[in-house]
Amino acid sequence: MERKRSLSILVILAALAVMLTGAGSVHGQVAGISTEEMKVVAVGWSATKQILGKDVYNDTNQKIGVIDDLIITPDKAVSYAIVGSGGFLGVDKHDVAIPMSRLKADHDKFILPGATKDSIKAMPEFEYSKK
Repeated sequence: MERKRSLSILVILAALAVMLTGAGSVHGQVAGISTEEMKVVAVGWSATKQILGKDVYNDTNQKIGVIDDLIITPDKAVSYAIVGSGGFLGVDKHDVAIPMSRLKADHDKFILPGATKDSIKAMPEFEYSKK
């Protein structure tokens, strides 16, 4: 189930990259994607390989959580990372929504400046819509 969800997110991100670059030309298309659009997708981030499951640290190098999910808003922007903090094997884990603009990529991890485990736990817990 987790692998299927990760693959779905990757497909959504690829589709968003294509939509954001425009319709493209009919000439040079592969499966509805132009050669130019494919180049943009190829150099973009893979949600599965480069974002999901990556550790989140604060600016003093303390691990404060893990990126568990990405939220794509109706305007087709990857706006929030769902960061899980605390807990063991999912018990007492606290999920929060962090704006992607606040996260800084640093090699194989992400930095959330100024955050602490306590500040994450004090944030409202993220809950998925029941729709």
